[in-house]
Amino acid sequence: MNASTDKAEVLVEVHRGPILECVHRGHAVVWRHGEGVIASWGDAEARILPRSSSKMIQALPLVESGAADALGLTPEHLALACASHQGASMHVDRVTRWLADLGLSDSDLRCGSQWPYDLTARNALICNKCEPDQRYNTCSGKHTGFLTVTRHLGAGPEYLEIDHPLQQAISEAWDDVTDDTNPDYAIDGCSAPNFVTRLDRMARAMAAFAAARPDGGTRQAAMVRLRNAMMAHPDLVSGEGRLTNGVVPATGRRIAMKSGAEGFFVAMFPEQKIGVALKIEDGADRAKDSAITALLCGLGVLDPAYPAARAVLHGPFHSKLGIEAGHYRIADSLANWRL
Repeated sequence: MNASTDKAEVLVEVHRGPILECVHRGHAVVWRHGEGVIASWGDAEARILPRSSSKMIQALPLVESGAADALGLTPEHLALACASHQGASMHVDRVTRWLADLGLSDSDLRCGSQWPYDLTARNALICNKCEPDQRYNTCSGKHTGFLTVTRHLGAGPEYLEIDHPLQQAISEAWDDVTDDTNPDYAIDGCSAPNFVTRLDRMARAMAAFAAARPDGGTRQAAMVRLRNAMMAHPDLVSGEGRLTNGVVPATGRRIAMKSGAEGFFVAMFPEQKIGVALKIEDGADRAKDSAITALLCGLGVLDPAYPAARAVLHGPFHSKLGIEAGHYRIADSLANWRL
């Protein structure tokens, strides 16, 4: 795999006072269903690991297999299956009830324990001298979805093994929606296989989700349900203080978006049947937030003057005393792009 460093474009600059302090390079693709690539920056064909940005693809078997309907899952459950959540009570309580409905518990998860990002939840654990369990893992919703499929199929409990029926179903879905058959994969932070693909093919997959119709067959119907759940419940997909939770409502819930580790972000724009995929080479969260926001503004779905948008497009950022210290600058090629 090669992220094509030599072809990366400058997408975001960080200025501290009069000094250009940091430059973030990356790649981005905008794909319209039925047309293909309509805009790109850097290397559209860079081979990448989408990390948690791929969760809606990994959740397709949950709906397609009939497991979701058999257990009576709601859009909230489907949003959690696509989530990288904060470990707040609204996330952990729902995962706990979902596991109970399956007759399972924390010990059946295979994602590993993790301290929650949510400060209230973290402080409560510390004050009660408790250690976090696997329910607090940012991927516990996805893994509970995995367990739901596994139980429905009557498959074995080690659902992360690459030859497990669940992972085989995910691999088939992956190849189909990306149109990029590739057996390569790596292990994600939650221990699940994460398949390699090209950046433009990931954008293609998001455009397929964006263009999917309820009457388009089993796969498209599953895409619609997952996409709509993500648009309806960005707080479950991410959490307080995260870009997704701030931006999706500001667009009138016209988009779904999902971040991934190491500088990845995707978005779906159903009205225009458009998918977006973005990779920041140095993996910086601030840069991926800035770049995806600029792309959403270019698509005409987000007002750059909206506070959450302006905060990541320009700043300013401050010192610990509250003194204005610097600002961000979006590269002209990205800032001036319009659909």
